[in-house]
Amino acid sequence: MEPAAGAPRGSGGAEALLGELEARVQDVVRASSWWERHGVDCAILALSLLALPPGFLCLRSDNLPVFALGITILGVCHYTLTVKGSHLATHGALTESKRWSKIWALFFVEVCTSFTAEYAKYGHVKMHHGYTNVLGLGDSSTWRLPCLNRYVYMFLAPLLIPLITPLVAVERLREVELRTALRTLGLISLGLYSHYWLLLNVSGFQSPGSALVCMFITRSLLAHPYLHVNIFQHIGLPMFSRDKKPRRIHMMSLGVLNLPRLPVLDWAFGHSLISCHVEHHLFPRLSDHMCLKVKPVVSQFLHEKQLPYNEDSYLARFRLFLNRYEEFMVQTPPITELVGLQ
Repeated sequence: MEPAAGAPRGSGGAEALLGELEARVQDVVRASSWWERHGVDCAILALSLLALPPGFLCLRSDNLPVFALGITILGVCHYTLTVKGSHLATHGALTESKRWSKIWALFFVEVCTSFTAEYAKYGHVKMHHGYTNVLGLGDSSTWRLPCLNRYVYMFLAPLLIPLITPLVAVERLREVELRTALRTLGLISLGLYSHYWLLLNVSGFQSPGSALVCMFITRSLLAHPYLHVNIFQHIGLPMFSRDKKPRRIHMMSLGVLNLPRLPVLDWAFGHSLISCHVEHHLFPRLSDHMCLKVKPVVSQFLHEKQLPYNEDSYLARFRLFLNRYEEFMVQTPPITELVGLQ
């Protein structure tokens, strides 16, 4: 693959490009208020917490629409706290305080998501962001299950996410200190038991089995788009080798894709995972709202410099993955060679 005509060759040109883009984005950040930098996203998370009591109370109703409303509220709130909250907390994008970032990461990742905060940071921040689309490191291969056919993977496999997540977390605890493992087990147990207890004592479920089924339904409500988004935005794009990976600005502009704005997913997953994923990979410490604010600056800059700015619709990516499932999700992806940029 040849670089675009206007793209400077070599590492010096790439660093100059990234420096110029960072300067433009920092100008926007400095001109933004605390409310824009952190407040909007904190307010969304706070509203999700405040919506939990009405959601649990709706489940007491014998009226089917009210009961369905309760399931919807709890499901959307669950994904807002576990995806948006965990993602922002893992990147330290909720606050500028390191101490509070650690506290929020433990709350959102371990209590709400039933995962380990240490491995979330290592796997997502260090590996996925540090080596985006580099084979064997940050290539999203953890999402591949070659043993499943396309229809099972795309339609049924997402339902396993609420069950697999705590099991994977427990397996990862073998790699951490005993004190950290005990803390993680305690916080995961607290989150799961609190959900179960509230269904029995606030929502009025009469049996443990019915409460567990309700837990599963609410925790899998948005599991399908969650899995799809994670594969749509990287897999099927250029992949790189460890020893010939391009510089950061080329890696992110080539290997990351934005989806269009989708109201429910924007709310529950956050802009940085949906319509501003390119911006998020270039500036991972920005909050969702700030990613949305700098999006015109980033897109204009990449277009000016004749660099890729990948965008596609959810439906188009879904059709593409169904049609080319073997190529994308089963076979080893080909390595992209970037002449003059590696």
